[in-house]
Amino acid sequence: MTADARFWDRIAPKYANAPIRDLDAYRYTLERTRSYLKDSDRVLELGCGTGSTAIALAASAAEITATDLSEGMLKVGQERAWNAAASNVEFRCCGVLDAPEGPFDAVMAFNLLHLLPDLEAALASIAAKLPAGGLFISKTPCLGEAQGSWKYWMYSIAISLMRLAGKAPGHVDFLDIRTLEAAVQRAGFEIIETGNYPVDTPGRYLVARRR
Repeated sequence: MTADARFWDRIAPKYANAPIRDLDAYRYTLERTRSYLKDSDRVLELGCGTGSTAIALAASAAEITATDLSEGMLKVGQERAWNAAASNVEFRCCGVLDAPEGPFDAVMAFNLLHLLPDLEAALASIAAKLPAGGLFISKTPCLGEAQGSWKYWMYSIAISLMRLAGKAPGHVDFLDIRTLEAAVQRAGFEIIETGNYPVDTPGRYLVARRR
């Protein structure tokens, strides 16, 4: 088990009970994502956490494979899927690079890309799971947009202190929007929609089509 898996396992109960910070932004993200899914689609979600998003979108796809490297998170997700009668959501324990091969009609990654130590490798792996025309749908906190401000300094200090206290994962990348979108395009995608939900941070929502 990796250090990150142990971290997420440890905080799974607290994470599961924590309220969504910006419920309006989350609901709008779900709404935009639903608009791209078809009831015949096979969907892969990477870094699904406790499964809330996969379960919320279950009725919009034929099947969703929800993956995470934390067994603790997935256990919560399985219980939630059972309670919600979301029988078309399957949970698997794995990281991004060893996720199921597919092919899938869509791959989703919400609040994940900034936590990956090798973004380029992750995006290449995602692209390999999609046929031409397949969709990559993500939302990523772009902490790097605050660079040079007091907010950026506060983020840097807070995350460093949280990591020392065991309250933050081992890697957090301060991505900016330009860097993120350039990496997605280099991986073989055409970006077809973007937005910031929420605007503050920002949480960069991105839909890209495999070329």
